[in-house]
Amino acid sequence: MQQSIEKKNALTSFRQWWRRMGEKAEAWSKKGGPVRRKMYLNRTLYLMMLPYLILFVTFTVIPVLMSLALSFTSYNILEAPKFIGWTNYLTLFLDDEIFIIAIKNTLILAVITGPIGYVAAFVIAWLINELPGKLRSIVTLAFYAPSLSANALVIWTLIFSSDIYGYANAFLLEWGFITEPQTWLTNTTYILPIVIVVQLWMSLGVGFLSLVAGLKSVNKELYEAGALDGIRNRWQELWYITLPSMKPQLIFSAVMQISGTLGIGGITTALAGFPSVSYAAHTIVNHLSDYGGIRYEMGYASAIATLLFLASIGLNKLIRRMIRRVGN
Repeated sequence: MQQSIEKKNALTSFRQWWRRMGEKAEAWSKKGGPVRRKMYLNRTLYLMMLPYLILFVTFTVIPVLMSLALSFTSYNILEAPKFIGWTNYLTLFLDDEIFIIAIKNTLILAVITGPIGYVAAFVIAWLINELPGKLRSIVTLAFYAPSLSANALVIWTLIFSSDIYGYANAFLLEWGFITEPQTWLTNTTYILPIVIVVQLWMSLGVGFLSLVAGLKSVNKELYEAGALDGIRNRWQELWYITLPSMKPQLIFSAVMQISGTLGIGGITTALAGFPSVSYAAHTIVNHLSDYGGIRYEMGYASAIATLLFLASIGLNKLIRRMIRRVGN
């Protein structure tokens, strides 16, 4: 009986404490302006977001900040970081010739595969959207499948094999276009174009699926309303109705495309080896992997990662600004 009374008193005390804390929190929110008040009113939503925020801060924000800090140091894992200021960044642009080659190759790949891959993903998604239900699913899977498996690159190593059994060499020899097998993946003339083709082939990933979903979710009644307002052809429907209705999917797909083009590295390694001949397919990610995963010069690697991160943010903002103008 005594224990029951004590538990009841403890529960009553806790409720009273909780009520007082709630009153203090509400008073605190009223004194801090609209932002603090909004946080208080949406406290349940923030509580639901807390697990994700903890994971995001722990595994994304903190590593980015640590990388930024390490980029100003000389750090080889075995010894404590030593602050050296802007030395890593100056070395990258003034003394590291391979990094300049990596920037050039990355820009070429980004400028070509980024816009072309993005437009191709939308056009293919647009055409697929016109197909009937079951056929749409099958065709979508067919285009999305290459991005699912890393082993999909094996077919390209077979196509561009340097012996007579490679499909490209066999075809060109049979039809008389060449007289001897070409060393496709060890020839500086061919490596980068091949990487571009393979990257475009594998660019229909998650961003492509988001475009398919975005096209499917466009309200059909908008097309009827547009016809009454003077829209007369499919191109006007596309510009004034379809694209503005799926801006979130367009932005998401653009972000994924930016990440894919700036993050090209695994494809070049799988096709041309590491490092590639005369660094003909060397990218910023390859350079980062070299210093971070092989040489363990983590300060220098962090400087490369920071520059790549800033470039991604800059391109992201540019793409968002361009997409906002769609339909205007």
